[in-house]
Amino acid sequence: MKFSLFAPLVALATLAAATPIPDGSDSSSDNCCASVGTASNPVIAAALDLLGIVLNDVDTIVGIGCTPIVIIGVGSTSSCSDGSTVTCDVTEDNGLLGIGCIPIIL
Repeated sequence: MKFSLFAPLVALATLAAATPIPDGSDSSSDNCCASVGTASNPVIAAALDLLGIVLNDVDTIVGIGCTPIVIIGVGSTSSCSDGSTVTCDVTEDNGLLGIGCIPIIL
């Protein structure tokens, strides 16, 4: 009888401890980007310039035409056959640009 009361409390406490609390800062996200390169690439530099984004490091990896990769459920797969899979520190303009990207393998 006592175990039947204790188990739900432990489950609830575990869930509460594992739930992240948003802190308002940028967090990395997995994306599928149509094109990936450094900020010194002329095409990427032009896109950054058009959006008024200034990067101090020209070696920063930037993704263009990025869409979030969402994997839901066990056994689900996400396809990025037309681009590069990356995780980016910041995304700008609804995924148009991903800044501070690192290539990943899913």
